[in-house]
Amino acid sequence: MRSRSAVLAWTNCCAILLYLCHFVQNGDSQLLINVKNQGGDVLQETITSNVTEDVVTLEFQRSDGTLVTQLIDFSKNVQILKALVLGEEERGQSQYQVMCFVSHIEKAEFISSDSMAKLRQKNPGTVRMPEEDRGRHNFTMDLFVDTSKSGVISKHIANLCTEAKDATYTRQADLKLWSEQPGASMSALTSCVTAFPTENTSPPRCLDITSMWKPCTCHLEMCIGWYPCSLKYCKGKSDVSYRCGIKTCRKCNLFAYYVPQKQMCLWDE
Repeated sequence: MRSRSAVLAWTNCCAILLYLCHFVQNGDSQLLINVKNQGGDVLQETITSNVTEDVVTLEFQRSDGTLVTQLIDFSKNVQILKALVLGEEERGQSQYQVMCFVSHIEKAEFISSDSMAKLRQKNPGTVRMPEEDRGRHNFTMDLFVDTSKSGVISKHIANLCTEAKDATYTRQADLKLWSEQPGASMSALTSCVTAFPTENTSPPRCLDITSMWKPCTCHLEMCIGWYPCSLKYCKGKSDVSYRCGIKTCRKCNLFAYYVPQKQMCLWDE
């Protein structure tokens, strides 16, 4: 019989081969980045680039346990920010809840998937700090996205937000920007969204009400502590410019959105 160590070695070898096969077939490249957040905690970001799909995905777990995933679909100018928030079971919440926030993004806000795929780290253990803080961007969401019909916005929404079928949001302002892209149709875009069930005014902020069962406006902030926001160019001989590195940034996104019960927004207290 094979020894336990031999079996483990064979299993690890198979796992490596499977990973290499996945890398070749999917064209993915991956970086692990150690990032210090503003609170002083060191988090590990995983940044994956898929040149074939023209997509970059960034993922990390916050110190409070929340898992944040950012997906940039360059082909459709779409950003998806997903939050998996651990529930407070002692207060009647489920084990976790998932929300997705879909918005328009300009290609220039993040380096391309092709450039991202070419990045390499000389010192993988180094703790990174961004060069520029791009502040906080506020988003007031006003539409639910039907994930089963969301392919007209981005084919990646249905897969990434499969656990957020009733909690995927966007804005009318984003639909307008997507509708101006070549081949886009506002009627097709509006067919996959529905308005929030509010009247002329938004419900009060969850922070300001006491009843756990009344609708309110929830606030959730997600900060990307480090990401490659642009390429750097240097001048060589004869003033010819060439790529010589990347510029890194930090950016926060604050989302305000409708929830049918304050119970679904206990962190906003």
